[in-house]
Amino acid sequence: MDKIVICGGNKLKGEVVISGSKNSALPILFASLLTDEPAVINNVPSLDDVSTTLLSLSFIGKKIIKRGNTVEVYSSDSRTYKHRAPYDLVSKMRASILIMGPLLARLKKVDVSLPGGCAIGARPIDIHLEAFKKMGAEFSIEGGCVKTHARDGLRGNTTINLRFPSVGATENVLLAAVLVEGKTTIVNAACEPEIEDLAIVLNKMGAKVTGAGTKNVVIEGVSELHGFEHEVIPDRIEAATYMVAAAITKGEIILKKVIPQHLKSINDKFKKSGLYIKESDRTIYVKWIKDLEPQNIKTGAYPEFPTDVQAQWMTLMCLINGKSSIKEDVFENRFLHVNELRRLGADISIDDKIVNIKGVKKFSGAPVIMSDLRAGAALILAGLAACGTTTVSRIYHLDRGYEMLEKKMKKLGADIKRICD
Repeated sequence: MDKIVICGGNKLKGEVVISGSKNSALPILFASLLTDEPAVINNVPSLDDVSTTLLSLSFIGKKIIKRGNTVEVYSSDSRTYKHRAPYDLVSKMRASILIMGPLLARLKKVDVSLPGGCAIGARPIDIHLEAFKKMGAEFSIEGGCVKTHARDGLRGNTTINLRFPSVGATENVLLAAVLVEGKTTIVNAACEPEIEDLAIVLNKMGAKVTGAGTKNVVIEGVSELHGFEHEVIPDRIEAATYMVAAAITKGEIILKKVIPQHLKSINDKFKKSGLYIKESDRTIYVKWIKDLEPQNIKTGAYPEFPTDVQAQWMTLMCLINGKSSIKEDVFENRFLHVNELRRLGADISIDDKIVNIKGVKKFSGAPVIMSDLRAGAALILAGLAACGTTTVSRIYHLDRGYEMLEKKMKKLGADIKRICD
């Protein structure tokens, strides 16, 4: 199994081009199920989650052509689509649940294995199912599979009030409601930029979606949708990770192909800490110029501080003199990286949903293990700043969400390499 080995201490300096957003590319790829006409999606990152999505589309009945960061999706007849997603694909990626919306709209039924083998509960899909039930669908759970059907088709003219602004549930309802007769209103919808990007694509296809990016989204159903071409927005989480890399190594990085307003909550915290940030239309310049000051954060739904940057931010706070705290208000059990940071010398304590941090002068390199994608990014950042050598195992997590991470880091001056154990 591959590992990443880092000799820390180098200040990162240079330019990095931010890849397309994984969290935007996946629902847009699934949107191709809503039409039999060709779809061309540009700026798609080369990641394991994207590969899993393409395999899922192929299994259902689409023809896929991938050329670099462009994906072309074709099909001849939706009547030949399979109405299910098998466990061996769904278990690799929770976003596979997004086949439910388009297949319910077009085939009136869909069978999906429970994502990741988890039961409805922790990181639940019940928000999705409650929404589809409001639209007239029925479901049962048999043998670890959610079987959902709408024999007479989904119904519109309904208001769906999400009890939590779930990104996935908002996307799933959008993907279904665009082909449902009548008006569907989503209340307490997720407001993430990725939702807006999906809505732009759906409207390009002929849908009538308004309000995307706000708490109230309105969908006027249409009878058919058409092909499209679209460029995926840049990955704001990847961008934030490289900003932390500049700060934690006392370096200087220019991030290219970014949308600064998508990073406002993060940039505001960086600026308060003392990190120099200059924003232009599609560029962010980041430079460490003085010792940073600790900042407390609380994660939340967009536009609040993103949970997907919590682990990276924690790593930075560990090396800033003083005390800080992080409250995780989105997911439970998202502090699995704490023990690994302690192995490197971090002074951290956990009190339920809150992590309390006392800054230390340095990290010392050690073997560490990734527990998930963003925790993995945090450990890479820690290794960049550590004295000595840090070896990071289970790096397959990284390949799900960071395109060419070692190559990009190496170009910025990091002493980093991937080895096969």
